[in-house]
Amino acid sequence: MTEPGNPGTHPGSGADTAVGPGPGADRGLTALSSIDLNLLVPLLALLEERSVTRAATRVRLSQPAMSHALRRLRQLLGDELLVRQGGSMILTPRAESLLAPVRRALNESSRALNRTAFDPATDDRTVTVALTTSTAFVFGPLLRAMLDEHAPRMTLRLRTGDMTSPSIFTADGVDAVLLTEGLHSPHPRERLYDDRWVVLASPGIPKDRTALELLGQERHIRFEATGMQLRPYELLEREGVAYRVGETVSDYILIPHFLRETRGVGLHRFQVASLFVQRDGLRMLDFPFPIAPLGIDVVWNPWLSDDDYRDWLRRLMLDAAAPLRERIHS
Repeated sequence: MTEPGNPGTHPGSGADTAVGPGPGADRGLTALSSIDLNLLVPLLALLEERSVTRAATRVRLSQPAMSHALRRLRQLLGDELLVRQGGSMILTPRAESLLAPVRRALNESSRALNRTAFDPATDDRTVTVALTTSTAFVFGPLLRAMLDEHAPRMTLRLRTGDMTSPSIFTADGVDAVLLTEGLHSPHPRERLYDDRWVVLASPGIPKDRTALELLGQERHIRFEATGMQLRPYELLEREGVAYRVGETVSDYILIPHFLRETRGVGLHRFQVASLFVQRDGLRMLDFPFPIAPLGIDVVWNPWLSDDDYRDWLRRLMLDAAAPLRERIHS
């Protein structure tokens, strides 16, 4: 006799098949029993370092032992993983696809086994943010100051370069990317702070001239990027404003430097320009035609699995950007 509410255990009752997983359940986990999970740590090191020597040093293995691990991984996965191209090693497409899930799995396993709560006051990880040099110039010191106050043991790594690379979150281990609103990202984004276009002029230029006069009469130091036309220059051409370019640069930070040392004008963003106005005595004027404002957005690494750290860093970055949000409206 069975107790009320309990299923019977006699043959055919189904109780013996209801206990535990049914046929085919957790096949993926069962398959792991045939794999040496000790290879996962060397695998991640190889994928991130892209060097047998550096990977061996990182996980404290000898170079022959790491080479042996790579051979076993290649055999296990049926892929070369690392291949030589020129003077460096690159990841195969299969290796690229493994990087994020292996990193996530090992990070989650480490947290589950260590059971240590995230404490920014004692955490010594590296915070990695990808951004342009102009954004780094404005936002980097503010973020470092916040880290000094709330997480003094953390290292800040600012990575400049191609913000739209598909591998930026995987190969480069970036926590967050700061993008101007005109640059596309397939991942969710939120506004960090606002910006707008302004005209910068050298200190020696007479101050009684308007922005439109400056843009038409003085030579321009212009930012140039392949296949990209800046919105304010599109407007100048649409409005029939003739202008002369004296220099072109591939980094916005060089524009105010040239304006301080030579005579000319340049188009820049308010947040950066206002700092150079205070420091170098440049003149800043509003752009003479109506133009859509700019915004700097933050895009989070979609594979960043440490929720406590991500939520804390989000609040910290928003707090760090508060002076920039206030400055734009002053």
